[in-house]
Amino acid sequence: MIILLKTAAMIEIQKENNDKYLFQLKTSEGQTLLKSIVFDSREEIDSAVAGLSKFGDAQGVIERKTNYQGNFLFNLKDKNGRIIGKSLLYDSEAGMENGISNLKKRIASIASTK
Repeated sequence: MIILLKTAAMIEIQKENNDKYLFQLKTSEGQTLLKSIVFDSREEIDSAVAGLSKFGDAQGVIERKTNYQGNFLFNLKDKNGRIIGKSLLYDSEAGMENGISNLKKRIASIASTK
C-alpha cells in the first residue's frame, strides 16, 4: 500500500498493490472516521474525494446500520445512492452518532479549504 496524498483535512488516498485505490478520512488526531470502497482508477477516487465537499449540500446520505453482533456503523452514499465509504464499528448508538457528527465537521473543513 502506498499513501499518495495526505491533505490538511486528513484524507489519505492509498494505492493498493493491484492498482486499485481507496481513501481514508481521518480526525485531526489521526483516527479513521471513514474508509472508502475500492476504486478502479485514480480518476474515480479523485472524483469521489472531490464530491465529499458537496455532502453538506445534501448530495450524500448517511445510512445508519447495526450488524449481526449488535455493533453500530454507518455508510456514506453518494447522490446516486452508491456506497462510497464505511465507518468503523461502534459499541453504542451514541458513539456512532458522535462519529457521524465528526465526519460532517471534517467534510465541512474540506469544503472550506477549497
